[in-house]
Amino acid sequence: MNRKLKAGALFSGIGGFCIGFESSSIETTWAIEQDSRAVETYRENLKSVRVIEDDIKNVSVEKNDLEPVDVLHAGFPCQSFSQAGDRKGFEDPRGQLFFEIMRIVREFGKNKPSVLVFENSPYLKIGENGSWFLRIEKEIKKAGYWFREANAQELDVFNLSEVPQKRNRLFMVAFSISHFKNGKFDFPESSVNEEKKLSNFVDFKEIKDSYYYLPENNRYFEMIKGHEIDEECLYQLRKYLVRTKEPNTCPTLTANMGLGGHNVPFIINQSKVRKLTEYECLRLQGFPEWFKFPDSVMRASRYTQIGNAVAVPVAKLLGEAVYKKVMKERR
Repeated sequence: MNRKLKAGALFSGIGGFCIGFESSSIETTWAIEQDSRAVETYRENLKSVRVIEDDIKNVSVEKNDLEPVDVLHAGFPCQSFSQAGDRKGFEDPRGQLFFEIMRIVREFGKNKPSVLVFENSPYLKIGENGSWFLRIEKEIKKAGYWFREANAQELDVFNLSEVPQKRNRLFMVAFSISHFKNGKFDFPESSVNEEKKLSNFVDFKEIKDSYYYLPENNRYFEMIKGHEIDEECLYQLRKYLVRTKEPNTCPTLTANMGLGGHNVPFIINQSKVRKLTEYECLRLQGFPEWFKFPDSVMRASRYTQIGNAVAVPVAKLLGEAVYKKVMKERR
């Protein structure tokens, strides 16, 4: 039986990282998240984890009695580093939250995590002519970790699993100099060649609750119906345009899906136009069938939580690679 490693989660959201790592023999000991609605969902599904609902700026190892862990992971806010955002980087308060992660790492002292795993927008690596990434590299190294450009790689759940969502994200993995001779890391490689089946994740036939359907007098209804094709495919609203996605492909699910028309994926369902349900979106993020939302969490918030999550299959493969290196090389 595999020996379990312990993990701590910062910006845990609804637990995509945690569920994936759990499948890789890395158990989450504690998690920190400030969004109370995301915490409700997390607690509903990962009942054994100690969850601290607070702003990371208020959290400290001593005050919150954080148990030392083998792995610390964080999908820290990406808005300031995204190509689609304002690109303010560390000038944005959300971008500065990265330094709070490193503060907590340093507070552990000699008991700091052996491995750090971070997730963010791919644009972080090249934004501001690479200066954002250089700053992150400097901070991680200063904290006593092996980390260089090769320790950051883009991974897309579409290329790594049966999930048909195209979701390209940047993952960064660092290893403590105190525990490892080097920082070499083998990221998961694309290995899925079989044809994707969107119908395994999206119900194109059954009628759902009326909440999900556009009224026929809605302008978006006419825009989408005008693009109808024979194959089972998704249609995505992008401001004033409708994009027809290639069959068996889902576009990146975003946090603003539940806030209006922009970025919402729709299907043609028995000549009606409906958006994907939150549970279809969950499955397109690779969450297991047993994962459920509490009744108290509103639908709009559910979509936001899903869009903010780390795709579970990518976290699982990444966790397996981390576990393998730790078991083989950690001193």
